[in-house]
Amino acid sequence: MKLPLIKLSFTLGALFGLHLSAYATPDLANGKKIDEQKCYACHAKKSGFGNGDMIYTRSDSKVKNLQNLKSMVAMCNTELRLDLFPEDEADVTAFLNKQFYKFK
Repeated sequence: MKLPLIKLSFTLGALFGLHLSAYATPDLANGKKIDEQKCYACHAKKSGFGNGDMIYTRSDSKVKNLQNLKSMVAMCNTELRLDLFPEDEADVTAFLNKQFYKFK
């Protein structure tokens, strides 16, 4: 009887803990570091001008709101196999938003 209750307690605790982590304050320094290490060079090559930041500031940006930005960061992580944790994605999103987009 005690074992199922213990398992249930750990499961609920894990779910609750994961839920809270989604609302943790993003680490902007970590987001900047990840952007510099994993994003900038690819974006510099893609822009054709050698400047990785240009992809964020171009006039024909696909990113129109914060949800688009979150989706683009997640897509890059998945498609390019960047191996970022959800917290890392949130950090990158927060850094890019603060630095370039300034969505509310």
